[in-house]
Amino acid sequence: MDGLISFAYTLLTMLRDVLPIAGILFGFQILVLRRPIKNPGRVGLGMVFVLLGLTLFLEGLEMALFPLGRLMAEQLTAPEFIYDSAGGVMTAVHWLDYLWVYAFAAAIGFATTVAEPALLAVAIKANQVSGGTITVRGLRYAVALGVAVGVALGVFRIVTGTPLHWFIISGYVVVIIQTAFAPKLIIPLAYDSGGVTTSTVTVPLVAALGLGLAETIPGRSPILDGFGLIAFASLFPIMAVMTYAQLGEWKSRRERRRNREYSNVE
Repeated sequence: MDGLISFAYTLLTMLRDVLPIAGILFGFQILVLRRPIKNPGRVGLGMVFVLLGLTLFLEGLEMALFPLGRLMAEQLTAPEFIYDSAGGVMTAVHWLDYLWVYAFAAAIGFATTVAEPALLAVAIKANQVSGGTITVRGLRYAVALGVAVGVALGVFRIVTGTPLHWFIISGYVVVIIQTAFAPKLIIPLAYDSGGVTTSTVTVPLVAALGLGLAETIPGRSPILDGFGLIAFASLFPIMAVMTYAQLGEWKSRRERRRNREYSNVE
């Protein structure tokens, strides 16, 4: 019964959030464009699917992903686990004692990004527009690798207690430098790739991981240290995609140079 009540409440919340969006779309279609809605039955059924899908997704987050992320953070930072891994008595927080936490953060960042529906949609469109030059798999893996590095570095920041702004400022300095040298066609896609990672799958697990770590690591505050991982997950994919494009361009130049040298020899 409690589960049904929770589902009904979430469904009503989703209905309240989705109705304004539907009102804007239908309002412009009917009042501004003055065109009938094509396939109204199909559109209505799609709206029902959206409501049910979002409701089930949010319920799943509360029941599984959030608790699982916190549980993993608590277990990986438990004193008895750190004691067994470090091989001695843990007298103070040392970043080398949390190597498994960094590995888990990188793995969860990579896996959630590869499964991100928003990133898949962007990758498919980029592949279509570029005529196959930008591959779907290559873009997804480049972004996922960036998120993995970013989340692992964000966890390192939580463990050490280093101020967040130093990492973010340094990261954007690198992005600005890369922007000056990266292929012009890839720059807008790289910036968009940083935004699509902060979507339905990545954010809940990464946020739960950060809060769980800040609650269990001695001397850390959930408010001051628990948040900020999403910023890393948005920043580092930009660098990863531009690096991916720069490596691809360098490889193409090397192949053209090699072909010219081969032609001259003949």
